[in-house]
Amino acid sequence: MTDEKIARINELYHKSQTPEGLTAEEKEEQQALRKQYVEDFKRNLRGTLENVDIKEKDGSITHVKDIPNKKKKC
Repeated sequence: MTDEKIARINELYHKSQTPEGLTAEEKEEQQALRKQYVEDFKRNLRGTLENVDIKEKDGSITHVKDIPNKKKKC
């Protein structure tokens, strides 16, 4: 995400806190920008974690990307 888009997210947030608030179009823009920001953050985090190695107590190395993905059941 570019610095301009992050600045726009902040600008829209600050405008939403004013008495005039956001227009319907600005609210939609804000939602879209926030969604993109979260998706970019998750993608960057996954990329970082895929390059992490864990040194076990026995000295072996486990690559995080090789650990099975276990999802919690609710």
